[in-house]
Amino acid sequence: MSEPFVNSYDPRVWAAAWSPQRSLDMREARRSSGRRQLVGIGVGGAVLLMGALGAWLSRPAGQPVVAASGEAAATAVPETQTVRRTLLLANASELESALQRFGLDAGMAGKVAAEARPALAPDGEVRAVLEVTRAGGALQFYRLQASNSDSSGAVVRLGEDGRLETSRLAAQVSEKIVVMHGIMDGDSFYTSAVAIGVPNSLISPFAKALAFDFDFQREVAAGDAFELAYAQSVNASGEAQGAPQLLYASMTTQAKSAAVYRFTPGGEEEGWYDASGRTVARSLMRTPVDGARITSKFGMRFHPVLHYTRLHGGVDFAAPIGTPIYAAAAGTVTSASPSSCAGNMVIISHANGMETRYFHLSRYAEGLHAGEPVAQGFIIGYVGTTGKCTTGPHLHYEVHINDEKIDPLTIQPDASERQSLTGAQMRAFEQVRDRIDVSRAQESS
Repeated sequence: MSEPFVNSYDPRVWAAAWSPQRSLDMREARRSSGRRQLVGIGVGGAVLLMGALGAWLSRPAGQPVVAASGEAAATAVPETQTVRRTLLLANASELESALQRFGLDAGMAGKVAAEARPALAPDGEVRAVLEVTRAGGALQFYRLQASNSDSSGAVVRLGEDGRLETSRLAAQVSEKIVVMHGIMDGDSFYTSAVAIGVPNSLISPFAKALAFDFDFQREVAAGDAFELAYAQSVNASGEAQGAPQLLYASMTTQAKSAAVYRFTPGGEEEGWYDASGRTVARSLMRTPVDGARITSKFGMRFHPVLHYTRLHGGVDFAAPIGTPIYAAAAGTVTSASPSSCAGNMVIISHANGMETRYFHLSRYAEGLHAGEPVAQGFIIGYVGTTGKCTTGPHLHYEVHINDEKIDPLTIQPDASERQSLTGAQMRAFEQVRDRIDVSRAQESS
C-alpha cells in the first residue's frame, strides 16, 4: 500500500490525508509484511541446513569435508616465505659450497657463485647475505649480496625472466684519525703502549720517530707521558681496513718534551718534522734498534767470555732474536761478513770519517752486500747471538770517528743539521699538521 501524496499548502488537507485510523492500518500492514519475510528466510535457511546435513551424512567414509562458496570449492595455495641468512666465509672459494649447504641445488649454487666471484678478492673474509623464497618445502634463489671487507662486491638476483642479474658494489672506505694517550710503566715503552691498545705495528715507528730526541733506555722513565695519532682506513661498518699509519708522536719527560709530525715534501722522501716545520733527522740515530735494553756501556770492563779486562768499545743492546737493526746513518756498506768473535757483522762507512759497526747478527737483511748504499733507518740485519764473544742475544754497536772508538751515548745531535721547510712545502705541511691537531683537540675535549 502506497502512502498518499499531498500537493497542498493547506494543513487541513494534510490532517485528512494522515488520519489516525489510516496510520494504524499502515503500521499493521508493515508488521504483517515483516513477519512474512522472516518466515520466508526461516524456511529457506531450514531447507539449506537440511540439505547440507544430508550431504554430510551420505558422504563416503574418510572423505574430507571441503568448505564450499557458491558452486566452486576453494583450492589451498602454499604460503610463500622469504628467508634471509648472513654467511661469513674465510674467502671467496667457500661461497659455492656454502650456498649448497644452505639448501640451493648444486646447479644454481654454482651459477650464483660464478656471477659473484669476479667482484670478490681471492683472499680475505667475505660477507654474504643470501635471500631465498620458500613455498611449501621448496627453496628458490632470490638474491645474494657478497661483499669484501671494504664493502665492495656484487649483488646477484633472479630476474623476472628467470635469468640471473648481477651488479657491482663500490668500495666504501673512509679514513679516520685515532688519538691515544699513555703513561710509561716501569718496564718498557712496548708494554706501556700495549697496555693502552696501541696497534703492535705502530710501536716501532713511534720509537723511530723520536729516536733523535730520546734515548729510550736512559732518558725515559716510569710516569713519563706519551701521545700518538694514527690514520686508519675503515669500511662502511667501521671495521679497520689495512694497516694503520702513524701520523704524530710525542713524549714528555721531567727533563724535556718533543712532538713530531709525519710529512712527505713534494718529490722527496717522507720524514718527521716538529711543529715549526724543522726536520728532526740528524746525521746519527741515538740507538739503532727499537725496544732494546742497555746491558753494557762503553768503557773498560772484565770480559765475561775472554776473562780479562779490556776496553768495551761500544754499547750492548739486549733484544729478542730477530729484532730489526737499522743503519744509524746514511752510508755505504763496507762489509757484511762473519767474524770469529763478533759473529755476523756489518760495517758501514759514513761521511766525515765516521764508521758504525754492528755485531752478533742472527742474519743479514735480504741481499745486503759490500758496496751497497743504505739510507738512515734502513734495516741491515736482525739481533742474534752469533760469534764466540757473546753470552746471549744482543746487538753490540760501535761508532768509530777517524779510526777512534767513540762512546755512542755521548754523541750529541747537532741542532744546526736540522733543515726547515719553506714556501709551498711549508704551507702543505701546515695543512697536515693542523688536521692532526684538530683531531687531537677533539679527543681531548
